[in-house]
This record gives sequence, C-alpha cells and structure tokens, in this order.
Amino acid sequence: MGSEDEDVRWIELDGAVNVRDLGGLDTDDGRATVAGRLLRGDNLQGLSPADVKLLVDDIGVTTVVDLRAPGEIESEGPGPLTRVGSVRHRYHSVLPEAGSATDVAADALAMLRRDGALSRYPDDVRTGYYLGYLEDRPDQVTGALRSISQAPGAALVNCAAGKDRTGVVVALALTAVGVKRDAVVADYAASGERIVAVLDRLRASRTYAADINSRPNPAADDTPRPETMAAFLDQLDVRYGGAAGWLAEHGFGPDEVGALRAKLLGST
Repeated sequence: MGSEDEDVRWIELDGAVNVRDLGGLDTDDGRATVAGRLLRGDNLQGLSPADVKLLVDDIGVTTVVDLRAPGEIESEGPGPLTRVGSVRHRYHSVLPEAGSATDVAADALAMLRRDGALSRYPDDVRTGYYLGYLEDRPDQVTGALRSISQAPGAALVNCAAGKDRTGVVVALALTAVGVKRDAVVADYAASGERIVAVLDRLRASRTYAADINSRPNPAADDTPRPETMAAFLDQLDVRYGGAAGWLAEHGFGPDEVGALRAKLLGST
C-alpha cells in the first residue's frame, strides 16, 4: 500500500488502529483546525489501560460520539472508555434501525438498502449509502455534530471501521467549518492506509466477523476511494447547496455552525 502520509496525525494505540487527530487541516480562509479538538477512530472495544490514559489524560478526550447501531453496541458490550467517569458517550446511529448490517460490509447490506443507494447515486454505491445517512437519519447526523461542538474537551467520533459512518460525519463537520475540499477528501482516504489492520481486528469480533468473511476480497471492497468522498461532496452541493445548506434544512443553523467552527478552529 506504500508509505503512510506523514501529514496524517495518527494516534498509535494498542487496541485500535484507525485513530487520528484532525488538527492541522487548512481552511479556505487561511486558518487551520486545532489539534486536540476532534479525533476519529475505529472500534474502541479493545483499548488498553495505556490507550485510555493517552486518550483521556494526555489528549483530553471528554466525549465519545458513537455512530454504531444499537445492535452493534449491545453485541460488543461496554468498552473501556465507558468505565471512565470523565468521558461521556453520545450515541447517534446513522443507519436505519433494522437488521444487523455494519459499515464494514457494504456489499452484504440488505438488497433494499443497496437498491436505494444505487437509485441515489448509480455511479458509486457507497456514495449512495452516504447520501442515505443524510436522508434516513438527519436527526442523528445533526445530533452527532452537536455532540462534537458541545464537547468540553476533545470529541472522538467512532464507528466500527472508522471510515464510512465516521467518514461522513467528520466530512460534514470539516466542510461546515470551511476546511479545504482536498483536505476533507484526503482525510477520508487516509483510512485506506490501515484497512487491512482494521479488518483483522474486526474479524476477532463476533459482531463483525461474518460480514467480513462472507466476501472474497474485503480489503479491496472496503478501502476508501477518494472519488467516493469527492462525489459525496459534489452531491451535497448539487442537492442541498453544500453542507451549510443541508444543515440549515435540518435545524442546524448559523449559530450552531458558528459553535462548531469555534470548537474546531478556536477563537478568532
């Protein structure tokens, strides 16, 4: 897969492999996101005590924005961060509340969802799924952004693989505060550098193993493609007038965008 991008602020942990800090991303107005404000990650169930200390004591994580579906959460059970009193969890599932599908098995999703995704965007089914998050669960998407902006310290957004559901919520947050489009796309694609390790971890979980093992080449299926996020952002512009337009349409107005901007970029 080649060497990893030196600009990506990976957080090396024992029990998760796709965690990074979203500081240092340039905005269209010449600013940059502040480190230690927004993190993104994959399944957090296997965090070690040292991982917890790094995230909570050193980085200052106070809020986990968990995008997994209720069935995933029940199957996996409480993770290490749920036992830390200073860390609050906010649950915002962006999948329709049906079945046990996960974001690590797009090709094995129910036919109805796949058909819906293809009808939304025939050129890239994954882009169609992402648009479905906005259509099916707008309240949960906006709720996730509020949880980010209201976090007293660092907010850590996660799902199972940390690439699809997390990728969409993070892309919306970054786009809403003016991060350059190329930087948003590059951040999304960075998960591809660790997709093999992500899938290896999830194979050890009874929640996700069957989904992954049902496909002949899951690493190829699940590697994020820059074109997918670029198409999603294009469709966001075409259908809703951009991230701000979609957010305003769903009750997340300029004041809340301002609060999110202050959270990720700091005070002007």
